Amino acid sequence: MAYSSEKRKQKKGTSLKNVRENPVMNVVKNFLEIHRIPYWRLNSGAYKTPKGHYVRYGAKGMSDIYAIGKDGISIWIECKRPVGGVLSEPQKNFLDCINRNGGIGIVVNSVESLEEQLREAGII
Repeated sequence: MAYSSEKRKQKKGTSLKNVRENPVMNVVKNFLEIHRIPYWRLNSGAYKTPKGHYVRYGAKGMSDIYAIGKDGISIWIECKRPVGGVLSEPQKNFLDCINRNGGIGIVVNSVESLEEQLREAGII
């Protein structure tokens, strides 16, 4: 199947507005691995059973990644796309709760923003 010239242009010069959340999550996980920071990818949401019931998994607004920093400090990382990524109210409330209670709750949209925030927090 041949690509149209428009598709070729998109592939050559991918702008940040076309970057989704998943690639951000992947570079965050790679960064954590390189720095030997243990982490777990978390999913939250709900699904409908064949009988029509909804089953929720994870907490509403829970961050994408949970990690453990120096001295066992909890690090919760919400990944957003570089352009247009917006925190929902439940996500904001979740991160506020983490930060109020001695953990680190951050929002990142690039590996650079992750590195900067982890340095500020004294994790790396």
